[in-house]
Amino acid sequence: MAVSGTLYTYPENWRAFKALIAAQYSGARLRVLSTPPLFRFGHTNRSPEFLQKFPLGKVPAFEGDDGFCVFESNAIAYYVSTDELRGSTPEAAAAVLQWVNFADSDVVPPASTWVFPTLGILHYNKQATEVAKEEVRRVLGVLDGHLRTRTFLVGERVSLADISLVCALLWLYKQVLDPAFRGPFGNVTRWFLTCLNQPQFKAVLGEVQLCQRMAQFDAKKFAEGQARREKEKEPPRKGEKEKEPPKKGEKPPKREEKRPEPEQDLDECEQVLAAEPKAKDPFAHLPRSPFVLDEFKRKYSNEDTLGVALPHFWEHFDREGWSLWYCQYRYPEELSQTFMSCNLITGMFQRLDKLRKNAFASVVLFGKDHDSSISGVWVLRGQELAFTLCPDWQVDYESYTCQNPPKIPILRVFLWEYQIFLRFSMETCCFLSLFPIFPVFSPISQLCPDWQVDYESYTCQ
Repeated sequence: MAVSGTLYTYPENWRAFKALIAAQYSGARLRVLSTPPLFRFGHTNRSPEFLQKFPLGKVPAFEGDDGFCVFESNAIAYYVSTDELRGSTPEAAAAVLQWVNFADSDVVPPASTWVFPTLGILHYNKQATEVAKEEVRRVLGVLDGHLRTRTFLVGERVSLADISLVCALLWLYKQVLDPAFRGPFGNVTRWFLTCLNQPQFKAVLGEVQLCQRMAQFDAKKFAEGQARREKEKEPPRKGEKEKEPPKKGEKPPKREEKRPEPEQDLDECEQVLAAEPKAKDPFAHLPRSPFVLDEFKRKYSNEDTLGVALPHFWEHFDREGWSLWYCQYRYPEELSQTFMSCNLITGMFQRLDKLRKNAFASVVLFGKDHDSSISGVWVLRGQELAFTLCPDWQVDYESYTCQNPPKIPILRVFLWEYQIFLRFSMETCCFLSLFPIFPVFSPISQLCPDWQVDYESYTCQ
């Protein structure tokens, strides 16, 4: 007997596409609730009734007519599939699971890093985007080699492996994989188009236009999207008293017609983010500060540090509204390869993305392989250590000891004047508006002729 039930999601959710395409093959009957008034993302999935069935409040989520509930897109797609889609032998089933996991772990992360800024969802970071492009190129190479002698990923027919990977690659092919980039991966594009032209895929995805020109980050679009999300109002609360009707003889007050914001200006992903309930701002209770952090960041990144940026900092720094902290990594003995330590720093900055408007960091990795340490200075809003104010910011901070005020020369940190012994890494770890820092040349320049090109122009102490 075919599966039947309700699929909760938001419009154009590529994760939900997996279950919908699988249902087209299996004959499962799915009722999709994705739009108001039946389902409002960010509100319906936070209601007590929904959370009782799906404790994490995540979508897509499936509720069967028999009362069976399951969340996570891969699990739903698996449930509504047939044995042929799942893999009819243990070997085929293992291969299908391999590619489903490959899509989630190797394709989705770099695809999101590259595509989301072009949709105005995330701020553009050049280094992160370039790394993501190379990672996408790598995974496409792996797929291209596998598909060189195959029509589909596993066996001779469409499986969940093909469904999952097509959905994971969908936004890449629609937004950024222009003919030049996808050219070397002809086998992948051939397979992708073959899947898209299957009636079951077309019934869900419609006609998909491949990217002809690589989409770029639009700062204006990003700013407008951010402004719209900040102005997003909460829906009226239940139990709120309605206004009394006007008495006889009184003219009813004129109602100002509110023009709804044109939703067509928002792409699907922006609509989802705009609908997310807003978290409480942990800095909302602080009085307005005259110190404008973004202005200092612009001067620090674009102008002379000693002559312009630092005088600006000390002239405008608000000691009541901001604080300085020195943070040092607690476990230097666990640091091995320097590139891994750089990844540790960049990962921390990515996880602290939402803190960027209230923090500035100058972090140094110095030393050599198997003998290095991490430390730096943070400028934080308020007098408390900001990492403790939000659970999302607490992932890394317990690995650091923090002092306030710093007992080190702040000037030297901002000027990148740490000496690196024996060996140094020129890795740059810039993410968004948090500016970590890497060391510059020190008197060790004298140890190698290649390092002596410029150092004689400087006096070194």
